[in-house]
Amino acid sequence: MLFNFQNVSAYRTTTLALNKISFTIEAGQHTVILGPNGAGKSTLLKLLYRELYPTLEDDGCMELFGRSRWNVWQLRERMGIVSLDLQRRYNSDIIGRDVVLSGFFSTIGNVREDELTDENMNVFRSVVSELQLESLLEKPFRYLSTGQQRRCLLGRSLVNNPEALVLDEPTAGLDVPSMFNYFDTAKKLITSGKTVVLVTHHVHEIPPEINNVILLKNGKVFKQGDKQALLTEETLCELFDVDLHLTLQNGHYSITPK
Repeated sequence: MLFNFQNVSAYRTTTLALNKISFTIEAGQHTVILGPNGAGKSTLLKLLYRELYPTLEDDGCMELFGRSRWNVWQLRERMGIVSLDLQRRYNSDIIGRDVVLSGFFSTIGNVREDELTDENMNVFRSVVSELQLESLLEKPFRYLSTGQQRRCLLGRSLVNNPEALVLDEPTAGLDVPSMFNYFDTAKKLITSGKTVVLVTHHVHEIPPEINNVILLKNGKVFKQGDKQALLTEETLCELFDVDLHLTLQNGHYSITPK
């Protein structure tokens, strides 16, 4: 089991952001965690990445990859995260090459090249080739488009060959070609054996290959289960508190106002 949350709560300062949430995600269970702003998605990401620690009930537990206690650096080698928050943390002067290489150290741009092995560099070159990053390696991060920056961060997350890849609103700020590239990349990652967990408030970001759904609302698990059963107009209207029309075409969802 990748993630096991049972009666997990979390506070942001004095505010209860997650209230006794429970869910499990198995290896190979590609999942979308969907909910409006303020639902607790960002807090959940911080719990996964050990930037925040939970409050547990007496019968509660929070296990990642079957364990409740982790060396945070070892954990981050097993779980890749690509997020807008991570993107904003990078110094704009860092070049694309060092963004990708920093994944070996789970750092924000601190690359200790003397500690990189031949095996590390072989993996680096393989990831660069797979994601077609060659033209971005020597360019300052600030000169890259949003989509190019996101691809470098994806490369950063993949160099450790993580068991799970967590994508936080991956199409935010992307143009149409970059968005299509995201769907193609997500499909390749899923078919290669990576378990993909998508965290978003946009239904259009959900790749057809994702079938498991966890709906968050007001810091609680609103509903969870199979995508076809849960992603209905009735459920989404209730989740987002708005009248909407849901469309499904070629496995891709979209919503418009009623």
